[in-house]
Amino acid sequence: MTTDESDSHGGLVDRQTTGEDRVRMVARQLSEPRTANWIASEAGWSHEPTRRVLERLVEDGVLHRDDSGTHTTYYPDYRRQAMQEAMRLRDSGHTVEELTDRLADMKVRIRDWEDEFDVESPNQLRGTIADRDLDADEEDRRRDVAREWDQLERRIQIVGFAVREWDFLAPATEPGEA
Repeated sequence: MTTDESDSHGGLVDRQTTGEDRVRMVARQLSEPRTANWIASEAGWSHEPTRRVLERLVEDGVLHRDDSGTHTTYYPDYRRQAMQEAMRLRDSGHTVEELTDRLADMKVRIRDWEDEFDVESPNQLRGTIADRDLDADEEDRRRDVAREWDQLERRIQIVGFAVREWDFLAPATEPGEA
């Protein structure tokens, strides 16, 4: 098989990871509940082994399973994800002042959107698409801004938590103390 052929069949990630590794990677990146079939497709692995890996992740508390709908879905423990991200921010080498500045920048960006579009939330912005005679480019822009606004609000919560809990999130031993 040539390099071009191997790259066309999934590339480097597929060649250096197992199906279970890929399922775990996909599961860790979920931002909304997904079925085992969807996760299997994203991971490039078959359904049954994917389902077994997902069930182990549920048992380990990494994922939650929801059987209430027509299809069983899996979603991450968002609290665990937020805590891990806050710890990564604490350990990233940034200072608390830098994270505070980043937090302020994100809030300014949201206030600018509130002023520009005369709305108070991403969903209100989405609603303006139906209420106004906008061209397709402006509709797309407002959808993109609404998605980014949602993401920034989640980010503000995590960065704010990291700033508030800076001392608590410190590693057991700071570099240089060991």
